[in-house]
Parts: sequence; structure tokens; C-alpha cells
Amino acid sequence: MTTKKIVSACLLGIKCAYDGTDRYKNSKVIRLLKKEELIPVCPEQLGGLPTPRLPLNIQQGTGKDVLGGGATVINKEGEDKTKEFIEGAKEVLSIAKLLGIKEYIAKSGSPSCGCGKIYDREGNLIEGDGVTVALLKKEGIKVINEREIE
Repeated sequence: MTTKKIVSACLLGIKCAYDGTDRYKNSKVIRLLKKEELIPVCPEQLGGLPTPRLPLNIQQGTGKDVLGGGATVINKEGEDKTKEFIEGAKEVLSIAKLLGIKEYIAKSGSPSCGCGKIYDREGNLIEGDGVTVALLKKEGIKVINEREIE
């Protein structure tokens, strides 16, 4: 029986990153396809955002702060996309619960999928998780970024 995991869709070659490309460069993720069932998810698309889309960053905090109402997700033109990020995170959680999945492989740096480090509004890498990762961790789902795959 293979293990099921959810994974950031861009890591599996789906062109859903903000710039309309994929992040299909990690050989460890690709090797996992041979031994585990990987379910691709893009929280930003699931939240209703188009691809491509303007770059987004969490303002005044991290994903945990967004979920708590103390931070927002803003695109480079100043439009608030917090609602879409929260909705996308909830959709990923629903998929995980529906399929009984206990682990998520996330794309590092992303305001939705970032695990351990995300970019702030100035483009600096800071400690913290994206919105989806923060929600999944809160719900007891193990999250690793693509660099932590064994």
C-alpha cells in the first residue's frame, strides 16, 4: 500500500505558480512519485486566484497571523487577497481530511505554501509559515518543504 501525501502542485510540474510556470526542479519530489501517491494542490488557485497572478506577500506577519486576523495578503498593486488565501487553505484542509492525508510537501518561500520561511513585503526571507501551511499545522497535519524530503 502506498502512502498518500498532498503536495504543492507546482512541484509536480503543474504551471500554477504566480508567474504561470512550475517549480518542477526537485528530483526528490519526482522520485517520490514512484513509491507514493502524491495529490497535487494549489491553494492559491483553490482560493479563486488566476494563473498567472501578481506576486503576493503577507503584510505585517505570517500565515498564522493571517488566520488570526492580524495580517493580510496583498499583491504588488496593493489589492487585498487575504480572503482568497484563507479560502484556498481551507480547501486544501478539506482535501486532506477527505482523503485521510496526514502529510503535505510544501513549496518553500510561498505566502501560502511556505514552510519555515516566507518572503516579507520587502522580499526578505523571514521565519514563518504561509497561510495554508499554518492552517494544516494547526490541524495536526505534518508539513515539510521540498528541501526536507529524504
